[in-house]
Amino acid sequence: MTAMAALFFVLNCTIKTTLRATLASPTTSSTSVIDEIRVLADTTSGRILTDADATALASTDFGGNVSVVGARPAAVFYPSCPADIAALLRASSASASPFPVSARGCGHSTRGQATAPGGVVVDMASLGRVADSSGRLAVSVDGRYIDAGGEQLWVDVLHATLVHGLTPRSWTDYLHLTVGGTLSNAGISGQAFRHGPQISNVHELDVVTGTGEMVTCSKEKHADLFDAALGGLGQFGIITRARIPLTLAPARVRWVRLLYANAAALTGDQERLISEHGALAGLMDYVEGSVLTDYQSLFASRPSLSSFFPDANDARVAALANEAGGVLYCLEGAAYYGGAGDTSAAHVDKALEVMLRELRYARGYTFVQDVSYVEFLDRVHGAELKLRAAGLWDVPHPWLILFLPRSRILDFAAGVFHGVLRHDRAMHGPVLVYPMNRGKWDGGMSAVFPGEEEVFYTVGILRSAVADGDLRHMEEQNSEITRFCENAGIPCTQYLPYYATQAEWAARHFGPGRWDRFVQRKRKYDPKAILSRGQRIFSYPSVARSIDGCIK
Repeated sequence: MTAMAALFFVLNCTIKTTLRATLASPTTSSTSVIDEIRVLADTTSGRILTDADATALASTDFGGNVSVVGARPAAVFYPSCPADIAALLRASSASASPFPVSARGCGHSTRGQATAPGGVVVDMASLGRVADSSGRLAVSVDGRYIDAGGEQLWVDVLHATLVHGLTPRSWTDYLHLTVGGTLSNAGISGQAFRHGPQISNVHELDVVTGTGEMVTCSKEKHADLFDAALGGLGQFGIITRARIPLTLAPARVRWVRLLYANAAALTGDQERLISEHGALAGLMDYVEGSVLTDYQSLFASRPSLSSFFPDANDARVAALANEAGGVLYCLEGAAYYGGAGDTSAAHVDKALEVMLRELRYARGYTFVQDVSYVEFLDRVHGAELKLRAAGLWDVPHPWLILFLPRSRILDFAAGVFHGVLRHDRAMHGPVLVYPMNRGKWDGGMSAVFPGEEEVFYTVGILRSAVADGDLRHMEEQNSEITRFCENAGIPCTQYLPYYATQAEWAARHFGPGRWDRFVQRKRKYDPKAILSRGQRIFSYPSVARSIDGCIK
């Protein structure tokens, strides 16, 4: 979209005056908020719903572990353009009692990031539903970038860029998430070792701050807001557009999984694959891994794995699991080729030959598939459809994702994989473990990651609470895991973080230096703590004062 076209688009939004609102009988506690947002009738063409169905849906997220009653907003706002969102935030900021506002994309957060208790949830998908939304995904072939609305799904970004033989470089494992949603966290997957997280692959953002200011920012202009918003948990502004760099797209993927009998061999091989030096450097475009604490039940609950390992339940794998003490490890790698890129199938064949010769996996346990680039990137969606059909998708997901220093990953494996989680019959989901290079992350951005060692690990315990009692059991195990780390002196940082109090956020997640910067940015871009109060980091008016470097 050209600058002039964008200007006319914004002007068109701001001069509309029709407010299409469906107002159910509000509760006493929500009446004041609804009265406050009635003024939007003069400045927006957004739509407001306050009925029980709309507010109940906006009270839930993928985690399924937040009280619907406690998280219920007074209203859901359906904007037609970013200017509508700005008007909403200005209305809250001007109020004597600023009401909470949170952006909701797909609601894939796990602890209430997208909720606005007693306030207003912004339905971001509404931006893409209006008649003149064609510019919400705009590819510049010459510039090698795509401008994507914050509400757009990554899977749609993929298809829009592939038309031109181009693709983003960094992904999440699951593509049916919004651009703004993943960029407000970090956006991680097996490509991050080489290209960094998704927040390290952004040229420019349009952000609506907590004061209702619409700002275009980058490393060159308004750099502090750019860094604050990326990985900022939605605390500083709502991302309405991101400019994502593109590269030449491959057509095919050689996808390999190798079984291991111990964590030391797995992690050692993973680190060789992500290194920029050595015989294995550059062979793989994607490196992840998983932990099979009860391989038989895991394969049974994940059809995608059983199809990849056709002999998963045979005596050979059982013998390997017995040798490994009941816990198996799997290295997962992928090499891209064909298409607009210059990597050939022959090149990938040679790379795979070298890799299989060099790695220390259990010989005879090699599983290889050749799939399209789209099939590989969108691989989780197929499993999602099967789980939905079985009624196993819309269940609580008490996920725990940790960043751990390389030097302690084996201690963690011994205590958690071979201890807390061993033979857990209620796993119902994958346990991922894979390394990333710290140098690919930008320490000026808001995302928190280990800062001492060059390599750190992601451990994702991505479980689904299927049966009665699973949710409580899994949350208790998550607490046991974090206590184990604390008692063993293993520093860990949560990804998709959640803490019950502000003091815990300050001390356990950010630490003194990062917390002070986070507070300063909050005061600058959302001084009345309007945004993302559901995370319980800030509240109004406490954000306006600080004692000893910590908000009280």
